[in-house]
Amino acid sequence: MVKPTISTKPLKLKDIKREWHLVDAADKVLGRLTPQIAKLLQGKHKRSYVPSLDMGDYVVVINAKKIKVTGKKQEQKIYTRYSGYPGGLKKIPFEKLKENRPEEIIKHAVSGMLPKNKLRKKRIARLYVFPDENHPFSDKFKNLN
Repeated sequence: MVKPTISTKPLKLKDIKREWHLVDAADKVLGRLTPQIAKLLQGKHKRSYVPSLDMGDYVVVINAKKIKVTGKKQEQKIYTRYSGYPGGLKKIPFEKLKENRPEEIIKHAVSGMLPKNKLRKKRIARLYVFPDENHPFSDKFKNLN
């Protein structure tokens, strides 16, 4: 008796359908929200998920100014970056960054949640973060109440 072979057709890049998701960050905890955004950017919520393909969706985050953190992170968290030159170490506290550029807080956190590979830049490019509820992508969402 011959067993039938089961074959799965590989997913092609042209078969990937990208959707748009709107995420409201108002009064949400940063550490709880960012894994959900990273999951949407990777495409892990899709049935046809393949780790080696970039099949994630577009994500628009609004109200980034109203994001919250737990514990004493509001006063103690510090973001650092280095220019590569002597004396080029920059340290920015969470409160100051939230005041001036709140979208950078969410982008930094989501970037840390994504796999460190060649697809990371493409995935982050599909993340749009806005400090308030105004954004230019309102026509992209199907049924938004």
